[in-house]
Amino acid sequence: MSDATAVPRPSTGASGFWLTWLAVVTVGVIAFGLLLVVAPGVGRQGFSLLVFSSADRISEFGSEAASYIELAHAVMGSVMIGWGTALLLVLRGPMRRNLPEGLKIFGVSLLVWFIPDTTFSIASGFWQNAILNLVFAILFLIPLTALYRQTHERGVSPGGD
Repeated sequence: MSDATAVPRPSTGASGFWLTWLAVVTVGVIAFGLLLVVAPGVGRQGFSLLVFSSADRISEFGSEAASYIELAHAVMGSVMIGWGTALLLVLRGPMRRNLPEGLKIFGVSLLVWFIPDTTFSIASGFWQNAILNLVFAILFLIPLTALYRQTHERGVSPGGD
């Protein structure tokens, strides 16, 4: 069997370390999303603390507004759970098999989240959320960069093209 038709092998060693790192961070995203769904009051207080430096500030908007904010957080949490689950499937499938498409799917997905979310956060004056996004982005970027370099050193195009 030639190299062009060889079945990629599951990642081990350094690649396995980076994939585990990505899995841990991704499970963190899912857990955060789940928190927003099952404990909306905690999520509301957390964002209130993050943005207004007071855990009770959003509650001061009135009960109707606070309830709507909890709904928005729960919807956002549900989307995070779905996105995180999709990322885990990419990690367990194409990325574990060293397929460059997996790295591309994972990376593009993060960019498509990070750019509009962070841009809107800054434009609307809620820079604190942009900082939170940056922390998550860095936690993803470190292993993705390492995996990209490993893929590139093997002579495989990370874009799969």
